[in-house]
Amino acid sequence: MTASLARGACPSLLAPMPTGDGLLARILPARPVKLKALASLCAAALTHGNGTMEISARGSIQVRGLTPASAPPFATAVSALGIEISDGVPVIADPLGDEPSALIDADALARELRQAIAAARLALAPKFSVIVDGGGRLHLDILNSDIRVRALATSDSPLLHVALAGDGATASPLGAVARDEVCDAVLRLLALIAAHGPEARAAGVLRRLGIAAFQDAIGSHIVSGLHPPARLPAEMVGTHGLKDDLYALGIGFALGHTEAGTLRALADIARAQGGSWALPAPDRTLLLGPFKRTTVKTIRDEARRLGFAVDATDPRRRVVACPGAPACASGLIASREIAADLARDLPLSGDGIALHVSGCAKGCAHPTPTPLTVVGTARGAGIVCCGTANATPSAYADAADLAEEIDRIIESRETVDA
Repeated sequence: MTASLARGACPSLLAPMPTGDGLLARILPARPVKLKALASLCAAALTHGNGTMEISARGSIQVRGLTPASAPPFATAVSALGIEISDGVPVIADPLGDEPSALIDADALARELRQAIAAARLALAPKFSVIVDGGGRLHLDILNSDIRVRALATSDSPLLHVALAGDGATASPLGAVARDEVCDAVLRLLALIAAHGPEARAAGVLRRLGIAAFQDAIGSHIVSGLHPPARLPAEMVGTHGLKDDLYALGIGFALGHTEAGTLRALADIARAQGGSWALPAPDRTLLLGPFKRTTVKTIRDEARRLGFAVDATDPRRRVVACPGAPACASGLIASREIAADLARDLPLSGDGIALHVSGCAKGCAHPTPTPLTVVGTARGAGIVCCGTANATPSAYADAADLAEEIDRIIESRETVDA
């Protein structure tokens, strides 16, 4: 029987989470998904859910609109597709773990870590995660994690730098370990954290014990004096070289979601053009491949026609929205319709999420602050600057007047700053 989770826990295929538009199931593939299986997953989402599919900021597939009655047959249908799902503690590897610029096969190391962690049977917090960074171009610096390992180029074999509690720029460094010792080092760190209870996270234990306790835990493995160099942000959308003169194409889910029928059509097109797999990636991106260079343009053009974001600068990639009204019972505004309009009307450039449109103050789609948040309230659409959906709006506007009101707020702030 499929269980459901209380809000705030991590949903999965077998334990979907209640939301305003039904149950939400989350799937984190451990390996690329065959395009035929992706098409069948879309069909199952249409049959058992409301047809809306998402890729999360961390690269998981989400299926919305399941019910207590439809969630079990949906799980059964997905289980029959042969998709290798990352269960237990999420160990997230580079999307293209063995691409030419990678220093190690991140996928292989991630599989080893998953097996070692499962065998250790440690009680860890539901949102605990480990990141394996192979040192390639499509890295995972954007993601926060409890433990991160990153391959470093050295004169001999690559070493793995280990850090705690943060993203690629903010995590606290511990030092480097050899490739054949990294699993043992990670398990020692996990055991130290787990000793503080099943809800413990690396950040909290680090504040309590200090960095020295973690260094002592893996002291026999540490190679000191090595630090990972800074690097440019990874851009998932675009064409990425693979081995043997083949390529992957990264496309963005506009506003973070698509319809199952649309995604199924793209999977069928990619398969007809010689592709064999798809893989969800961070920043609400789907990677498709492998393709010959001459085929990439065809797939990109078809993806654009279907409404996906195929350019890294597409403003819809800087907007995130929940289902909102009428799909969500809690929604007070039509979030996704408003988000699509604002993405056309506002100058959204740069990196990261610039605009969050939330049907209510819960802010389910994006719980952290954004430069602009539009939130549904009893007074209409509220506008929050540099905050979250549960902050008090500084202004209110009808949906038709939102772009004009936001422009006015931006202009007034620029005048004050000047």
